[in-house]
Amino acid sequence: MTDTRTPDFLEVDSLLAPDERQVRDTVARFVDAQVLPVIADCFETGRFPMELVAPMADLGLFGPTLSDYGCAGLNHIAYGLIMQELERGDSGVRSFASVQSSLVMYPIHRWGSAQQKEHWLPRLAGGQAIGCFGLTEPDGGSDAGTMKTRAHLRGSDWVLNGAKMWITNGTVADVAVVWAQTDEGIRGFLVEKGTPGYTTRDIPHKFSLRASVTSELFFDECVLPAASRLPGAHGLACPLSCLTEARYGIAWGAIGAASACYREALEFARQRKLFGSTLAAKQMTQVRLAEMLRRIVSAQLLALQLGRLKDAGRVHHTQVSLAKWNNVRAALDVARDARDLLGAGGITVELATIRHLLNLESVITYEGTETIHQLIVGREITGEEAF
Repeated sequence: MTDTRTPDFLEVDSLLAPDERQVRDTVARFVDAQVLPVIADCFETGRFPMELVAPMADLGLFGPTLSDYGCAGLNHIAYGLIMQELERGDSGVRSFASVQSSLVMYPIHRWGSAQQKEHWLPRLAGGQAIGCFGLTEPDGGSDAGTMKTRAHLRGSDWVLNGAKMWITNGTVADVAVVWAQTDEGIRGFLVEKGTPGYTTRDIPHKFSLRASVTSELFFDECVLPAASRLPGAHGLACPLSCLTEARYGIAWGAIGAASACYREALEFARQRKLFGSTLAAKQMTQVRLAEMLRRIVSAQLLALQLGRLKDAGRVHHTQVSLAKWNNVRAALDVARDARDLLGAGGITVELATIRHLLNLESVITYEGTETIHQLIVGREITGEEAF
């Protein structure tokens, strides 16, 4: 019950299938061996560890729930465990895999043409191409339906104008899945790097997700061939369903971040001596560690049930909202309390907790803020719109 990676106080491990545990353990070893040794320096210097993309692809971590185009065909529990272990390393690493899988490969696989799928999905799965997802705008934020980016037909081509902001992977992406208003409603487009009129810029001076690329996208009379449009994507429900896929992974990823903070605080409390005994022997320390564990175990059980519903085809997007809200809030609370228990050392990048704490301030905001998810659940249980 004091697992050095993710706590298993209620024997959740026994509820996993052997192949699910194997996936988790494989990714956990990768995180221990290749992510943790470099991630503190990456965070401090503001660099995404691009050298991890190839080994992540070799492990089948991109688009793992897809069963074709070179993908692994795993279930959603296994996918969640992948996200959990990657975020135990760092939210930026999990975000990269989440965007690549849920926000880029998923919409191409679901709404793309045969040619789009054949061209992009094997390359994205193999890490030879990187994708990003262009939905959020400078003036839009949570209200995606007010997007100002617009595409109009000029002959057989589409002409795209507008801007997107807070885009993970933007400046390193080979292809952007971009959502725009048209005369027929919101549509999705694939915009390749190097297309005239398409430019990107990194967002500097971040104090969160520093080991992640965060960018702005600009479209100025960007001409796209007709074949660039996702033919099956019609309406705002399409990008929102992509967000539901990503939010599911975040609900699991938060468990990894919380577990890393809990582990660090527990180890410190066992070693630190104050007033004649270890910090772990103090009543308030035990209460605080027990509260951390309670939050983690609750998040584990919620995520597991959500994954079973998703694999059974019965999950509702409001259930995903509840899990994203609950689990990220739990992780943020754990990280904050762990940071306090660690004392002055808790503010240094030599320990993982401050890094996770700062990252989680972004995670609780992106893919729908905490308030948005509260209102989504509130609308579901009352039948009243309160946005």
